[in-house]
Amino acid sequence: MAKLEIASFNVQSALIAQEFGADRVELCAGMDVGGTTPSDEDIKEARDKLKNKLHVMIRPRGGNFVYSEAEFEQMKADILRIKQMGVDGLVFGVLNEDNTVNVAQNRELVQLASPLSCTFHRAFDEVPDFKVALEEVIFCGFETILTSGCKPNVNIGLGNLRELVQLANDRITIMPGGGLRSTNVQHILYETGASYFHSSAITDGSDTTVGMEVKAIKGAIKV
Repeated sequence: MAKLEIASFNVQSALIAQEFGADRVELCAGMDVGGTTPSDEDIKEARDKLKNKLHVMIRPRGGNFVYSEAEFEQMKADILRIKQMGVDGLVFGVLNEDNTVNVAQNRELVQLASPLSCTFHRAFDEVPDFKVALEEVIFCGFETILTSGCKPNVNIGLGNLRELVQLANDRITIMPGGGLRSTNVQHILYETGASYFHSSAITDGSDTTVGMEVKAIKGAIKV
């Protein structure tokens, strides 16, 4: 049975996600820029109130995924601090100026995060060659890649998602996300064979997860 991660931009959304059947919450701030590191207060509150898995985004700002030395040091400090809060995993990704995977910096962050599970987020969708990037991300030690198939959304990236799942061959989890909703998730599941899916489950223009959408997505992947 496939599993579902919900991107939550506030603690209320995280609780809604849990109530309506999500297997895991990815807690973020900065919805308007695609997600940034949430506050310590939100992380602690979410951890106190959630019984299911909690992953936290490590991203110092919106924009590209090429970080200055100061930003990289901030990411390291955030990882060391947040991993002490009882979370189950961390979500991040660092690219070079040419949008290839920055292997050295990602490996350092994964090692700092150990023993927590690490997800390489949608920075992956910026890479010039997803086949090369896949092997590099695996080498860095990540357990999951969140991706729309290197396209604007999962519908357009469907062919690449299918190929990524095949190339990964159970060495790493390919988690489709980006425009994923109850209306298309079953098709994405059938076409790719992916085992984990990611959505914000926001359908009403707000910044808060919609419980019935979580339930509908979860129901669609229970096949």
